Amino acid sequence: MSHGQPRYAAHVLSVLVLAGVSLALWAAWLGWDQRRDVHPDGSTTGPYEAWQVIGLVLTLLLPVCWAASRHYVAGAVLGTTAGLTLAAYADWSDDASGLFVIGVGLVMIGSLVTTAVVSAVATAMK
Repeated sequence: MSHGQPRYAAHVLSVLVLAGVSLALWAAWLGWDQRRDVHPDGSTTGPYEAWQVIGLVLTLLLPVCWAASRHYVAGAVLGTTAGLTLAAYADWSDDASGLFVIGVGLVMIGSLVTTAVVSAVATAMK
C-alpha cells in the first residue's frame, strides 16, 4: 500500500461523513416541518421558520470548521454541499410545479460558496 492511499481514503471518508451529517441535520431542523402557515389574509408562508434555518446553519458550522481545520476541505465543502443538496431534493421533489429544481440549485450554490468561505477562514486561522 502506498503512503498516499490512507490520506486519500481519509479525504473520501470526510466527504461521506460530512454529507451524512448534513442530511441528518437537515432532517433534525427542517425535515419534520412540512406544513405551510396560512395567514388571515389568505397568504401562505413556510414551511420553515427563520429559527429553523438559522439553527441548521449554526449547527453545520461546527463540523465544517472541524473538518477544514484538519485540512479536509474537500469533505467540508463537497460533503456538506452534497448532503444539503440531496436533502433539499428529497424534501422538495414532490412539488408539482417543478420549480423546486430552482430552490435545490440555490441551496447547492449557496452551500458551496458558504462552505468554501468558511473553510478558507477556518484553515487560515489554524
